[in-house]
Amino acid sequence: MTEPLQERIAQAMAELQATQAAVARAEADLRQASATVRSSDRVVEATVGAQGELTGLKFLDNKHQNMTGPQLASSILEAVQQGRAQMARRVMDTFEPFTQPGPEGSARRGIDLDWNRIFGSALDGDQARSRRSGRDRLRDEIDEDSQ
Repeated sequence: MTEPLQERIAQAMAELQATQAAVARAEADLRQASATVRSSDRVVEATVGAQGELTGLKFLDNKHQNMTGPQLASSILEAVQQGRAQMARRVMDTFEPFTQPGPEGSARRGIDLDWNRIFGSALDGDQARSRRSGRDRLRDEIDEDSQ
């Protein structure tokens, strides 16, 4: 027997409100989030916010004084890019549950996000780039079969 329409609407509204509350909590958590990383040569420490913005930069132990400009620039860029990639992964992990469909009988269908469009170069050369949703992989398989 099918549920009355009013019950299904009430269930969908409750699910929507729960999802909206969870998204608001995730956004609030991420507003306070940051990643601090060091360059591989241990010369630079960069702190990056949740939106990929540089919020702090430190030169460690005055090692930068013995570097050329291009070497220092390379260390800075490396640390900042690592921080951006780390924050991108954290944002992706935080919002991953919302990209999945809800449980059986749920009205939630999940959303399909283009993480590369959202994060751009923050994902370049990073493992997060390969973390596509199952729907993307399935779509790729279907496209390959139709050729």
